[in-house]
Amino acid sequence: MKNLIDINDLSIEEINELIEVAKDIIQNREKYSHKCDGKKLATLFFEPSTRTRLSFEAAMMELGGNVLGFSEASSSSVSKGESVADTIKVVGYYSDIIVMRHPKEGAPLVASQKSLVPIINAGDGGHNHPTQTLTDLLTMKCEKNRLDNLTIGLCGDLKFGRTVHSLITAMSRYKNIRFVLISPKELEIPEYVKKEVLDKNKIEYVETNNIEEYMGNLDVLYMTRVQKERFFNEADYVRLKDYYILNKEKLQKAKEDLAILHPLPRVNEIATDVDEDKRAVYFKQAEYGKFIRMALILKMLEVK
Repeated sequence: MKNLIDINDLSIEEINELIEVAKDIIQNREKYSHKCDGKKLATLFFEPSTRTRLSFEAAMMELGGNVLGFSEASSSSVSKGESVADTIKVVGYYSDIIVMRHPKEGAPLVASQKSLVPIINAGDGGHNHPTQTLTDLLTMKCEKNRLDNLTIGLCGDLKFGRTVHSLITAMSRYKNIRFVLISPKELEIPEYVKKEVLDKNKIEYVETNNIEEYMGNLDVLYMTRVQKERFFNEADYVRLKDYYILNKEKLQKAKEDLAILHPLPRVNEIATDVDEDKRAVYFKQAEYGKFIRMALILKMLEVK
């Protein structure tokens, strides 16, 4: 596999294979500790990140490889006017694989057409975040022991949430999946996602603005933050940012084995009193992200 720009770049067989490798890494850490000796991962983050960047760096280090890169555009020659294409071409001479996050949708795709080495999209605007989706799938597989026959609630910013769009796309390929789409009117799932993914694949879904209405039906609840950086109007952000806050009271009707996920960072949308609930797996989810990224690096570098 040359690049990972969109979750659709992976077949369902490849996704399942990555999940199995990640599960093996969890069980046999030592076995993988020198798999990438001598290899270098470049992290080019033109937009802020904590978990994605650090988990990729930790993943490569745990595989025995090295890491180089930058964590903000201002610390690269882009601030001097260098094009992304030129940056990518140069960094390809210094590394074996590149992880890239960019605020412009489509930037990693353009970069992949100029790159000498494999490119992994670590998020492009409100568009795609395929490795977060792989993290979500591994989390569900480990916590629910299946990726089919699930009712998944997606709550919060469904309009700009790239993690939500990628997850819907990925899960639409598994059997008997139902979605409950929970958001205020202004942050509803985009029409193209409904048309091109949900309707096209005959996926059952309902839309609601009430988080408690379907709580008892859910196997997975995927919370998201309202993203300030995606809003053009600060007043709209302030009005909507605390629209949904998950707390213990709202979980009263939830199943005992509900899995609560969140791509993080959390702002106000999950009360801290939920953190101690055994159904809260969002911090564990961040750790699963490291293991699935280790599996992905191995696959893209064709390391056996």
